[in-house]
Amino acid sequence: MPLRNLAWLLVVPALFALGLALCYSAPRPDNDYSRVRQVVDVMAEVDANFYRKLTDDEWKEFVESMINGGLQKIDRHSVYLNAALLKQFEADNEGSFGGVGIVLGIDPATKFLMVSYPMPGTPAYDAGVLANDLIVKVGDKSTENMTIPETRKVITGEPGTKVKLTTRRAGRATDEVVELTRGRIPQHPVTGVRRRADDPSKWEWFLDRAAGIGYVRVSTFNELTTKELRAAIDEIEKGGGKALVLDMRDNGGGLLSQAVDVANTFLPGGATVVSTRGRDPERTRTFKAESGRELLRPADQRPVVVLVNGESASATEIVASALQDNKRALVAGERTYGKGSVQKLYRLGGEGEREAAVKLTSETYWRPSGLNMDKLLTPKDKPDEWGVKPDIEVVTTKEEKLRADVELFKVQWVAGKPSAMGPNPPPPPTPKGADGKPLVDDSKPFEDRQLKAAVDAIKKKLGGAEVVPQAPRRLPAGAAS
Repeated sequence: MPLRNLAWLLVVPALFALGLALCYSAPRPDNDYSRVRQVVDVMAEVDANFYRKLTDDEWKEFVESMINGGLQKIDRHSVYLNAALLKQFEADNEGSFGGVGIVLGIDPATKFLMVSYPMPGTPAYDAGVLANDLIVKVGDKSTENMTIPETRKVITGEPGTKVKLTTRRAGRATDEVVELTRGRIPQHPVTGVRRRADDPSKWEWFLDRAAGIGYVRVSTFNELTTKELRAAIDEIEKGGGKALVLDMRDNGGGLLSQAVDVANTFLPGGATVVSTRGRDPERTRTFKAESGRELLRPADQRPVVVLVNGESASATEIVASALQDNKRALVAGERTYGKGSVQKLYRLGGEGEREAAVKLTSETYWRPSGLNMDKLLTPKDKPDEWGVKPDIEVVTTKEEKLRADVELFKVQWVAGKPSAMGPNPPPPPTPKGADGKPLVDDSKPFEDRQLKAAVDAIKKKLGGAEVVPQAPRRLPAGAAS
């Protein structure tokens, strides 16, 4: 039996023993002891009277569910992370993972694993793996009826290790075995208008090159965000860029440090970015922009519009509010989510132990103006004080949002390495639902009204017309801006 499983089997009797010790070693146990005893009592009853014995894996799931149930009761953003979840959490924050670079799907006809598309610049992409290839085996194991999480576990691994994939391609007589060396796969948080045809790993950054209007989408705040954003803006400026649309719609947040650095990219030294407050008032912190890091200068001649929607949260709201309060950018789109809390990771176990952690809400954050951001903490006398309200409000329908998601998928999708695709690369597919039908009718042109409103505001600014944020103007869903 692995030592880890043995250790877990010892947890339950150890807790029972602890409970007995707490019950009998002190005449009047304090609150902590009483709380532990309650947990131990419940576990003892389950162990003694449940209709069957639980396995060690079931006990582990039982305890983790108790912990997370309690955490979710007091705060929906706090969570216990076991070894697997902790590893995924760290990979997301680092912005990379060990693997071969394939976005996975399931072929509904054969139930085999399918390549949705290979990620440019990765081992799979460089080896000539193409979109729509079936992966029928990983090593000697068939992928038929396997779930994507199951397959992901055997395809990903430490960089430098090898994995064999058996692929099946339409028009090819036989299956092909491809041996790939796993690499460090970056999870790029920054993308542009469209992939470049000559090199799909690079992006076109201009919405309107003649007018000098650049565009950058930031999808998350991981360790790569500021670096990639600054590199994109540098390319835009070198290409004659005069203005920027910073699209952070559907960005649920990420690292606080990256949010501060991103805001610093647009703000002059000394400008307040955000303040955080914890349980101890003396530990209140104010983050300010550092001198010498501002791009797109001078600010009065380089307009910026930030795009947000109802799924823009946390770190995104820090950036949007910092640029809005410091009058560096207009905000367009929809009111943000309203998450004004900071989570920190606290590792559990002894020194060097990395098997589990708890992510706890430790602080709240506040706009440079001092206003509240968190919807749950809305002041009773100011019920509308939360989130980030756009200066230019453009409300979308559910149909528009779904179409926008489909169009974004098409922008990110790539058939494969140009040298491996042949003369007639396939066009981006339209994603289908569970019924096998396309999610949207993409035969009709799509206009992103929120993006259009942002571009219109920039053109007015570049043309010399003052764009003064008054009361937010609401455009009815479906109307032209």
